[in-house]
Amino acid sequence: MASNPKNVRRCCACHEHADKSDMLRFVKSGDGKVFLDRSKKADGRGVWVHLSAACIAKLKKKKLLNVAFKTGVDESVYGELDD
Repeated sequence: MASNPKNVRRCCACHEHADKSDMLRFVKSGDGKVFLDRSKKADGRGVWVHLSAACIAKLKKKKLLNVAFKTGVDESVYGELDD
């Protein structure tokens, strides 16, 4: 049985695997706040997405953070992707 390679995460938009250095991480903290984790080390439930324009567009269009975190995510979180 093969183990998972270190530092590899799955994109929530396209479901492809990639090194986490090529991805963005969003976190839902213990108090329910969702935010972009620029350090990629914050405590909480993490969701990963590729840095590609196609994956980011799909994430925003289908509101995939709402699905992944099973909660309503503020529009300002999606807006951070435009920066």
